This record gives sequence, C-alpha cells and structure tokens, in this order.
Amino acid sequence: MASYNELRTLIRRHKIEMVDLKFVDLFGRWHHVTLPTGSFDARTFERGVPFDGSGVAGFRRKEAGDMALIPDPATALLDPFWEIPTLSIICRVVEADTQDEFTRDPRVIAQRAVRYMKQLGIATRSLWMAELEFYVFSQVAYANDVNHAFYQIDSEEADWNTASGEENQMGHNIPHKGGYHAIPPLDRLSGLRAEMSRMIEQAGMPVRYHHHEVGGPGQCEIELTRQPLLKTADGIMWAKYVIKRLAVRKNRSATFMPKPLYDEAGSGMHFHQNLMKGNRNLFFDRNGPHGLSDTALHYIGGQLKHGRALLALTNPSTNSYKRLVPGFEAPTLLFYGVANRSAAIRIPKYANEAAEQRIEYRPSDATANVYLSMAAMLMAGLDGIRKRIDPRKRGWGPIDEDIKSLSKAKLRKIVPVPTSLRESLQALEEDHRFLTEGGVFPEDFFPVWIDRKIRHEADAIRNRPHPYEMSLYFDI
Repeated sequence: MASYNELRTLIRRHKIEMVDLKFVDLFGRWHHVTLPTGSFDARTFERGVPFDGSGVAGFRRKEAGDMALIPDPATALLDPFWEIPTLSIICRVVEADTQDEFTRDPRVIAQRAVRYMKQLGIATRSLWMAELEFYVFSQVAYANDVNHAFYQIDSEEADWNTASGEENQMGHNIPHKGGYHAIPPLDRLSGLRAEMSRMIEQAGMPVRYHHHEVGGPGQCEIELTRQPLLKTADGIMWAKYVIKRLAVRKNRSATFMPKPLYDEAGSGMHFHQNLMKGNRNLFFDRNGPHGLSDTALHYIGGQLKHGRALLALTNPSTNSYKRLVPGFEAPTLLFYGVANRSAAIRIPKYANEAAEQRIEYRPSDATANVYLSMAAMLMAGLDGIRKRIDPRKRGWGPIDEDIKSLSKAKLRKIVPVPTSLRESLQALEEDHRFLTEGGVFPEDFFPVWIDRKIRHEADAIRNRPHPYEMSLYFDI
C-alpha cells in the first residue's frame, strides 16, 4: 500500500469495518487503538490519532503527554484474528501539535540508522534474517506476592509427563534437551508451526523454514528470510503477534522468554546480516578469509568492540543473562568464528557465495525491542567500518576450537559478555557515543532506558527473595 486512496480501495474491497493502529513502546511491546472505518479519513494521515503518551512506558510525563499516531500505509495488513473484518497498520509516533517525529520512537530510530548508513556512503541497504526461537506450553501459572512466589509450566511433549497417566500421554515424549529437529509423534507442534508460518507468509514475510528446537518441552524455531532492516523489524513484530495469538487460539501459550525453564535450552533471536551497495554484497570477497571482505571484518570488529554495551539493547532483561551461561550454545565470550556456535558472531560455513555471504550475531534474544536492537547492531558495525577495527589484530578471532581448550593468553584477549542486566547497562552508560552518531539515538534515550531498566527490572528482581533461597537458607 502506498497511499490513503489505495487504502480506501482495500477497505471497500474487503468490507473492512475496523482499522487497528499499532505502535511500539520503548521496551518492545505493541499497543493499539482501533477506529471504525467511518472515523478513518485523510486527516488521520495529516494530523494523526491522539493518545496519552504518559501512559506508555518510556514515552512522556503526565504534564506533557499529548502525542499522536500517524499510520504508515506500507504496513497495512488484514488482521486474521478479529471476528470483525479489520485492517492492521503500524504507526509512527509524533508530537500532537506539530506532527514532528517523537525522537525516542523506536521505529523512527531504526529508520534514522538506515538513513545514517546511506549518508555515510557505505551501503544502500542492510539485509537481515531473524531466527525466532520460542516455547509453546500447554499450561502456565505464576504469581508474586508478599508471602508467596511461584511459577508452574507444563508441556505435553515434556519428558516429565511420561509417568503422568494423562489421557494424551502415549509414551512419545521428548528427552531432556533432546528436541532438536524431533519428528512426529515426538514433535506435537509441527502442525501449529506450519499454521504460524503460513500466516506470517500471508503477511508478506517469507519463511525460510520451521522446526523443533533443542528444548524438549515445546521449543520451536521459525526462521525468516533476509529482508531490509525496517521490513524485517516490522515482520518480527507481526510474527510474534501471530505466534502468540495462534497459540492461544489452539489452547496453548507461546513465550519468547530467553530462559523460561531451568537447565533446558534457552531461546535466542539470532540475526544474520550483511550490507549491500546496489546489487553487490559488501561482505563478500572470494579471496578474503572465509569469503569475508575487509568491510565485513571491520563490521564484526565494531560489534565486538561495543559488544558489552550492545547487550543492554539486544539482551535487555534480567532473564536474558540466565540464557548466556556456560554449558549451552549461547555465547559467553565476545569473539567470532566460522561455524562455531559458541561464538558471539558466527560465519555460516554454507553461506560462502556472493549472494549468501553474511554474519550471524548470536547473543540477542526476543526480550529486545527489535527496532532498537537492530539499529544498535547496525550502528556498532558502521562504527567498526569507519574506524577500520580488525578483530583479527585484537585477538577476537577467528576461533574455531572449543573455548574450554583455549590458552590463558588467548582468553585474556577475549572480553566476556556481561553476566547481568545491571552489568550491561553500566557498559552502555560508559559506551554509547557510537549510537548517537548522525543523531540516530537521541541523548535523552539513555538515561530513560537505563533508569527504567534498573528500577523496574534489575532492582525489582534483586530485592525479592527467590524460591530457591528457601531451599538453601530456610533452616539456617
């Protein structure tokens, strides 16, 4: 869709009765307001739909809360979950009186990052491919109060149910950490993933494939194909919406939490990425190491140099750091390698031709606001290109051996990922200049982000007794 008139044609053709306007808050959650089509007119695109920004996390104070939503017609989709025919449109956030862009609107920050890349003359496009990992559970309950705290999760696939005697348990359960590419009847979610993939594709976001992931109790993966940054970010938001809503429709619950289960595989959101200039892949050099160009190596260097600060945006939850622990495939050290799944940045061995050459950033997870996360990764990579940061000269790779076997001298050169949200936020506070280049991230973003994350998440978790502490200390 390109214009208001074309939207009106679409509305008439499909007998649309409601228009659902969606926008993302600072911390990655979609919000919405719904208009009957009679209230959706050309003025909506000029003046926007007003809303109270003080009620949205990270936006505005109560005394200056008036904001507005301007629909982006290019994002219009038929929403398959409404009983009444509904058109869904993603919006940008603007000032209610002037229609100037709200500088902390995450989607606008992502657009500014792409614009900055083009202004530098480095590339004309950045291409991104996301791997969406998530769990689908059959039952979830949790509570946190002054005198009790618990969570309880169940999955029809889990090995803990083999002796339950439930009617739907027939002995086909997935062993602990044994779910990778499991096949039916062990994989009971293949049909659901297929429906999810079909709906995502119907929204114009092609799916590369889907499969069962390592986590036995319902871990899934749907991998999207490479698209430009903004289309990928919008597509991820839509895919998460589809996955969660379709799971509910099927009497299940989907979660993108990085570590919902102790001692099971965590869920990340890996990002494959490369830069293009016209039709030329700037990351490919047939004569370069592993097919990588100097541009690709410098891009890697930038992401590794700023790696600890990056995690405050790519892994911005306390739960993120329960996934980034030794013993699993999630990275704990900031280095790159070829086909090494312990590396923070992996070079896919099979993607060694001009059309396919790319890097894979592996620390990130889906608690991130994808617009901010992707903008930050791009800005770190561009900083590496501008400053010609060579990861090889700094001892950051390539490393293609078991990290347990590395010498102490090699390990000293490699920086570990932060072990907590508080640690990553401290790194961001000390290292965020690369994000403000070209006015991409506004200066007032960082105090808002860091303060909110510390007060409402890091401190809130730290100040609460943990149920396991009862086992450790109650009888002392």
